[in-house]
Amino acid sequence: MRVLVYSDDAGTREKVRLAIGRRPATDVPLVEIVECATQPAVIKHLDSGDIDVAVLDGEAQPAGGMGVCRQAKDEVYNCPPILVLIARRDDRWLANWSRADAVVTHPIDPVALAEAVADLMRRRLSLTRAH
Repeated sequence: MRVLVYSDDAGTREKVRLAIGRRPATDVPLVEIVECATQPAVIKHLDSGDIDVAVLDGEAQPAGGMGVCRQAKDEVYNCPPILVLIARRDDRWLANWSRADAVVTHPIDPVALAEAVADLMRRRLSLTRAH
């Protein structure tokens, strides 16, 4: 499965990539990571239909992951499940506004992130099988 990781910060993208690993859980397929540093690249990849799950950094600049998530949910046909990384627990309401499917807070807890991504992968697999 292809997992898109968006952040303008290469260090954040690396932490996410390492947390997800090759397979975030034993019952999900192997992962291919697609890294993006800009909002236009994210939308291009999501529009292609080749992305199964996306992880967006809510603190990315100049386009934050929550705004990008909201745009994707509004504009991308068959938008994949999206996880948003937030800096503060108080930002959870913004993540709800963005229509994120999952939320993980900074600093990144590798176990929590891997579990959340695996859950979204399972959701995507069940939707794919239903169609």
